[in-house]
Amino acid sequence: TANTMNCLTEALGMSLPGSGTIPAVYADRRRLARRTGEAVVRLLRENKTAGQIMTPAAFRNALRVDMALGGSTNSILHLLAIAREAGYQLTLQEISAIGDATPQLCKLNPAGPDFITDLNEAGGITAVLAELAQRDLIETAALTVDGSMADRIFGNPGADGRVIRPIDAPYATDGGLAVLTGNLAPEGCIVKKSAVLPEMMCHQGPARVFDSEEQVTEAIFSGRICPGDVVVIRFEGPQGGPGMREMLTPTSALAGMGLDNQVALITDGRFSGATRGSSIGHVCPEAAVGGPLALVRESDQILIDIPARRIELLVPAEELAAREPAPKPDRGLRGVLARYERQVGASSQGAGLIDPSKETRP
Repeated sequence: TANTMNCLTEALGMSLPGSGTIPAVYADRRRLARRTGEAVVRLLRENKTAGQIMTPAAFRNALRVDMALGGSTNSILHLLAIAREAGYQLTLQEISAIGDATPQLCKLNPAGPDFITDLNEAGGITAVLAELAQRDLIETAALTVDGSMADRIFGNPGADGRVIRPIDAPYATDGGLAVLTGNLAPEGCIVKKSAVLPEMMCHQGPARVFDSEEQVTEAIFSGRICPGDVVVIRFEGPQGGPGMREMLTPTSALAGMGLDNQVALITDGRFSGATRGSSIGHVCPEAAVGGPLALVRESDQILIDIPARRIELLVPAEELAAREPAPKPDRGLRGVLARYERQVGASSQGAGLIDPSKETRP
């Protein structure tokens, strides 16, 4: 996630070229730090603000780079939240459309063999931008901290052919991240499809339902999760957690036990950027606010169809309407956490804090 956001900050135009990929131990990073300080002083003198740079076009550019890289699923949360603070109402529907139209040019760890250092040697984010611009997928008039996006990519050769594939020979014709919708996630959920094995792109299986990360971790280590299962971890969303924890332990355990090619995982929580496999997160609405995850029962059949962008609970609508949602666990919260629980927004909007004066939740 840190690598992804570093790259996207550069793609947004909010940092200098090279900022996203130069390794911390390189002398180039020290030189870049000095140039960054000089740029800050210049921007202050020119009265150039972040709001002038972080326009809707800049966010679209960042999202296209995200899709081309196959970045962390957390980047979707962060971009939604940052855009909201910048006054731009970015939506999952817009993100989905961008993803469907943007080819995946890189396969970085854990989805593939290359690392951020390899991307740096291949030309970094500027090369990715230049390659995408060949299909007019980059809005080159967007401002940056050092000029415009057009200035950055002018004369750049683009893809190196190995780490960054040519746009006419991508890893996939669509992006590395996908938004799924369906009766289990009416407002959407996120999957890093670039890290999903081909045999798990479409999967149907029985739900194994857990109300916390700790519960599912114990079940995995005790051997109670079987090939074909669909693990459901609920009440781990922004309000339910509260705080939307990373489900790193269960996803790592499934991968370590060789089950990531046979078991899917669905949660209203989120994942580490290092997660691989059919791990579907940010399910919205979350269980804590009465979302469909709260209606799932043990052994219900769940269908995941990533190519079709669908996620469905295969239970008749009449039966679902008759079910009582699972009760939200009492976390015994007080103080700041209790206040956060009351005021945090939905993951589909970046899980930022909502205006208390406009709060409608009980």
